Amino acid sequence: MRPLKILSAVLLIVVMLLGVGVAMSWAPDRSVESITPRWAPPPSRIVELESMHVHVRDEGPPGNAVPLVLLYGTSASRHTWDGWVTALKGQHRLVRLDLPGCGLTGPMPDNDYSHKRCVRFVGEFLDAMGVRKCVLVGNSFGGEVAWETAVALPQRVVKLVLVDVAGYPTQATSIPIGFKLAMNPMLVPFMRKLLPRRVVESSVHNVYSDPDKVTTELVDRYYELALRTGNRQALVERFCQSPGGEDVALIARIRQPTLILWGQNDRLIPVALGRRFAKDITGSHLVMLEGLARVPQEEDPVRSVAEFDRFLADK
Repeated sequence: MRPLKILSAVLLIVVMLLGVGVAMSWAPDRSVESITPRWAPPPSRIVELESMHVHVRDEGPPGNAVPLVLLYGTSASRHTWDGWVTALKGQHRLVRLDLPGCGLTGPMPDNDYSHKRCVRFVGEFLDAMGVRKCVLVGNSFGGEVAWETAVALPQRVVKLVLVDVAGYPTQATSIPIGFKLAMNPMLVPFMRKLLPRRVVESSVHNVYSDPDKVTTELVDRYYELALRTGNRQALVERFCQSPGGEDVALIARIRQPTLILWGQNDRLIPVALGRRFAKDITGSHLVMLEGLARVPQEEDPVRSVAEFDRFLADK
């Protein structure tokens, strides 16, 4: 009987520990209404587009002939460009939004996250904002949407800025744990209700070079926006529908003046692919940012925007 009692005690402890783990990781969806006050105060506004309430920031001089349109990467939000907007809004009109499937906007109504669908959405968004021509800036997945938009709508993109962008088959040396979970079919059902905050914190550390810059508020932002209703499922769909590398042949068709910024410590899309973009885009200019990683515009907006300023001033 004694071994049975010991086994029963061990099993009870295991069950209790599992229960505590589930309780600590329990994270059901949050309604957009509950998180909007913190993450979309004025001058954020809503634009009705394709049955979605698209959260938008439109700042700077409204009469600017060629505004800057800023797109971000997977699981981020328009906030990733805050530093650039602060530096540039005195002289330029800057338009940014929460893309479908992340941030506050919510999922695509048709559940289509293919590259062509995202490019079509960007074109319709430009129409809705009255933007006929723009300088298009994109980071990571948003950078891939940016360069594909430049190819599909060349008359609307006068200059292109690519920041640690996707497009070639991945050669990652390290993948954020949140992305790994979303790409594992066996774990997807658990992701819908369980999301330890430490998983998000670890993922943010993965795309930063300096751990001291990963603040509590920064992790809060990524975590709370990940919980927005529909965003976790949208992340899974995006990885399934847009694996990357399928539109490589289009890169050489980019004709706009192009600046390529790349964090030298990017472990998800390493610098070798930044050099490949520079080789394949005729006349492009590549700048390696030492000591920065996947989101240089967020980690060091002052240094990264200085390179952008020089590019924009070049006629």
